[in-house]
Amino acid sequence: MNNLEALVRLNMVLDIGSVRLGKLLEYFAKPENILNAPAEKLTRVFGIGEKIAGKIVSLKKVDLSREFVSAEKSGLKIITIYDKDYPENLKNIPGAPLVLYVKGELKPKDKFSIGIIGSRRATFYGLSAAERFASELAVNGFTIVSGMARGIDTYAHKGALKVGGRTIAVIGSGFGHIYPSENKELAEEISKSGAVVSEFPIDAKPLPQNF
Repeated sequence: MNNLEALVRLNMVLDIGSVRLGKLLEYFAKPENILNAPAEKLTRVFGIGEKIAGKIVSLKKVDLSREFVSAEKSGLKIITIYDKDYPENLKNIPGAPLVLYVKGELKPKDKFSIGIIGSRRATFYGLSAAERFASELAVNGFTIVSGMARGIDTYAHKGALKVGGRTIAVIGSGFGHIYPSENKELAEEISKSGAVVSEFPIDAKPLPQNF
């Protein structure tokens, strides 16, 4: 089992979270060691109770072939925090996701990025301002990062695309449940000139805690 397989397996327990996974890695050094540890040893790590420890132990029986086949069919690349193409800016934040599913391409120049997010029920002025700011920033070489939600997020992405700029959508679900559904075409458009990124397994639903 390599790092990719081990981390994808661990990432499938949605209630572990990046912070707990990071603490597990600090304690066990390698992701494979986490999967091979008994439950009583896992619970020595702060934040890992018996319930989560039990889920980790049961991960050995999970068949990953479906996840990797689905990723390939959907044109997704799965990268881990150990990979050279993992975003440098993201790697340096506390609780950085250990696994990313990417549709499109992440580039080194994306380190010059600006996040634009806002209300899902924005006014016309708010929407037009978000689109205009995104367009002007994209023309000047910045990558626009947003969440592809309704409202401000959608118009920020559209503003960057309008001028042929780069934009990255960070979504709160797996690629099997693009949310909102009316933005599926937008997701495809973003992936052609930027990237759509998720830290969640493909079948993860857009639950409130994911946003």
